[in-house]
Amino acid sequence: MSEDFSQFVAECRQRVDSALQNLLPVTTGPGERLRDAMRYSLFNGGKRVRPILAYASGLAVGDTLTQAQQASLDAVACALECVHAYSLVHDDLPAMDDDDLRRGKPTCHIAFDEATAILAGDALQTLAFELLSDAPHLDAACKLALLQQLTRASGVRGMVLGQAIDLAAVNQQLNLDQLETMHRHKTGALISASVAMGAIVCGADATRLQALTTYADAIGLAFQVQDDILDVTTDTAILGKQQGADVARNKPTYVSLLGLDNARAKAQELHQQALAALADFDQRAQPLRALSAYIIERSH
Repeated sequence: MSEDFSQFVAECRQRVDSALQNLLPVTTGPGERLRDAMRYSLFNGGKRVRPILAYASGLAVGDTLTQAQQASLDAVACALECVHAYSLVHDDLPAMDDDDLRRGKPTCHIAFDEATAILAGDALQTLAFELLSDAPHLDAACKLALLQQLTRASGVRGMVLGQAIDLAAVNQQLNLDQLETMHRHKTGALISASVAMGAIVCGADATRLQALTTYADAIGLAFQVQDDILDVTTDTAILGKQQGADVARNKPTYVSLLGLDNARAKAQELHQQALAALADFDQRAQPLRALSAYIIERSH
C-alpha cells in the first residue's frame, strides 16, 4: 500500500473503532456477557473493509466533507461493521460452517457458548438498523434509502440468500455462473451496499451511483475470488482461520472450478473492471482504486 493509502486506511479504522467503542463501552450489570460477546466479535482483528469502502465512496462523490457528513458516515460505517460481524458469528456456528477459528482467535461460540453467540449476532444485526434510524444530520428520505440498501444486502435478496445457497452447495457440483450468483449474494451484496451507502450520504447523483455500483459489483466478486485463492495458498497462522476448510467440506470454489492460475487471472480481470468503472472520477476516488488493488493483493 502507498503511504497515502495506508494513512487513509488507518484514519478510517480509527474513526470506526472509536465510534464502535463509544457505542458498546465495557460495562457491568444485566446483559454484561451478551455485550462482552458483541464486543469480542466486533474487536477481534477485522480489517474494516466495508466501513473503509463507505468512507472512500463518500469522499469520491463529495467535495470537502462537512462535519455533519463525517458523523453520518461514522454511523453508516458502524452499521455495516455490526452486520458484517453478526454474519461471521452466525456463519461460524455448528449448524452453519462449524468453524473454531476466526482471525486467529476462537470463534464466538467457542469463546462464549452457542446460545450467547446466536444472541450476540441477533443483537449486532438489530443494532445496525437502530444506528441508521438514529443517524445524525440526515433527513427521513436519506435514512430510508440507507435502510433499504442495508436490508436488501443483508436479507433474503442478499447475504442470507448467499449463505443458504452456500450451505446447499456442499458436496454439489456448481458451474461458474452458479458460483458467481452465490458469491454476489453472500459476499458482494454487503460490499456493494457499503459503497452505495457512503455515496448516498454525500449526495451522489444517479449517474455516479450507477458507476459506483458497477465498481462495487466487481470488487465484491474479486474479494471472494481472492478468499478462495488464500484458502489454498496461505497457512492457518497467517490466514487466521483453518487453511483448506473449503476443500475439507467439499465446497465449490473459484480455484476448484478454474484452477489457481485462472482464478488469479479472474481476480485481475475484476480489478480492471472496477478501475474502468471509476474512469470519470477524479483523484478523490483514488482510495477506491487502491482498495480494489488491496482486495486482490491481500495475504489474509
